[in-house]
Amino acid sequence: MFNSAKIHGLYAITPDSENTDQLCKMVEASILGGARVIQYRNKIAQDALRIEQASALLTICRQHQVPFIINDHIELCLALDANGVHIGGDDGDIAVARSQIGPDKILGVSCYGDFNRAQKAAELGADYVAFGACFTSKTKPNAPRAELNLFTRAQILQVSCVAIGGITLENVGSVVAAGASAVAVIGELFNRDIQEIAPCAQQFSSFF
Repeated sequence: MFNSAKIHGLYAITPDSENTDQLCKMVEASILGGARVIQYRNKIAQDALRIEQASALLTICRQHQVPFIINDHIELCLALDANGVHIGGDDGDIAVARSQIGPDKILGVSCYGDFNRAQKAAELGADYVAFGACFTSKTKPNAPRAELNLFTRAQILQVSCVAIGGITLENVGSVVAAGASAVAVIGELFNRDIQEIAPCAQQFSSFF
């Protein structure tokens, strides 16, 4: 069983891709480089592709004993028996999500720049909260910014705190210094040749 204590270090979030084989190679490379958590997030996939990709990635994560989180889709998480689910502001009620997945799966909640939402999420059973965008994000260029002092304030919540949004090898040190338990990375990790992914993951992991 995985728990919030495992939400630490490099938290790799998959890019939108229709190529399952390539996606699997990219994710495995990130794990070999030190990624400690994988989140499957594909905003362009239809249901059949989403099931195919999530199933394949779950197999890889189980082989490497890395927790596998599914973004948004609680039903898919339960159907595949993935390790947990991550929900955003538009993805339903936090308490309902915890009730649906049960006490043993990981629940992550996007809190943007809202400390009060993070407090509520922790009270309702979230295993970790995510703040962002910490910097300008190519994935979500119009996302509001989250101040780094949120990670310092959130130490009282006694849950893991994940930083997301525009995180690069140049700025990750400031996020970790502010108190982030983990950094969620998409583009800086996966927008490169496959052979470069593991070394990049190693560099991120060296900050923890």
